[in-house]
Amino acid sequence: MGKKAVLIGCNYPGTKAELRGCINDVWSMKKCLINIYGFSEKDIVVLIDTHHSYTQPTGKNIRFALSKLVRSAKSGDVLFVHYSGHGTRLPAESDDQDNTGYDECIVPTDMNLIADDDFRLLVDKVPRGCNITIVSDCCHSGGLIEAAKEQIGDSTNQEGYFSNSPFHFGNFLHRNMQKEEEEEETTVKNRSLPLSTLTDILQQKSGKDIETGKLSYTLFHIFGEDASPKLKKFSDLVMNKLQHGKSGESGGHRVGGVGDLAHKFFEQKLHYDGDEVEKRGGNRKGEHAASIKRNVLDCGILLSGCQSDQTSADACPVGKSGSAYGAFSNVIKGIIEESEGAVTNRDLVLKARMILKKQGFSQKPGLYCSDNNVNAPFVC
Repeated sequence: MGKKAVLIGCNYPGTKAELRGCINDVWSMKKCLINIYGFSEKDIVVLIDTHHSYTQPTGKNIRFALSKLVRSAKSGDVLFVHYSGHGTRLPAESDDQDNTGYDECIVPTDMNLIADDDFRLLVDKVPRGCNITIVSDCCHSGGLIEAAKEQIGDSTNQEGYFSNSPFHFGNFLHRNMQKEEEEEETTVKNRSLPLSTLTDILQQKSGKDIETGKLSYTLFHIFGEDASPKLKKFSDLVMNKLQHGKSGESGGHRVGGVGDLAHKFFEQKLHYDGDEVEKRGGNRKGEHAASIKRNVLDCGILLSGCQSDQTSADACPVGKSGSAYGAFSNVIKGIIEESEGAVTNRDLVLKARMILKKQGFSQKPGLYCSDNNVNAPFVC
């Protein structure tokens, strides 16, 4: 059995989006994986944006690392992903079946968004007999694996439940609160990136004016084949509409506000040919049916720092920027250390909810996975 992990931390230094605790979260989780869960350092890939000696967590690099993690997996392997950084929401396209009305996304350091549909495609490629656990400490992280079953979320009320486990919740909470009282004042930012800030940063990178309402188009225009498959799918739909309009009554002039120039742009950028469809497992209807069938034995386990409409906290003791942390990552680290790793997915999330509430944080962590993974041990 192999144990492999990808740890991603984005502090966005020098930008309007700057955070303090995300890189520290990565180091804390790496320590837990090695010391408690027996991971080897050589099997842990770290992507951070504060040290140039490490791979930068751009959209392209994150996708490559996650894809490599899954491609190298064999039945029985343990796969783990931890993301600490900003989250955001894009309004779902008109034909999208997303039940939240938004696409929940993580925000790589270059703003090349990775959407919930992308995580679903990743999870669906994990080999049978192998689970992948994803911890996402960012805003709007609930439901980050598209169509994963909600086990603990807004529709559940289980904060008062705790199983008989070796974790002594009361003792940990008492020590944790004592520590907080001894510390100086803590400043808190949320890990939500407003679309207006995302637009400003993209304008700086591209040197072009960008309309917030056309972000999907803009992201695809800037990143091309390195953009989210979700955005490629959207652009493919636009292309089909353009082609339909070109041969229809409009005579190839303006179709839905986009003319021949856009048609040529999409023609050059898109790579949705027959070969790629075949590589992705056939036509979209086939993919959708496969996902529905796979959901029964879904191998994706998501522990989110908050609900899809909530923010996650980035906390920093005043004058101690080196001690900054993500509220969710910090709490689960404490629970893991106290229990020496012997905690289930369900207990970890419920206990994290209770501690965060006692600490004054409003975020409610969530658990999204199949029924058979609810009470499975965290990580392995």
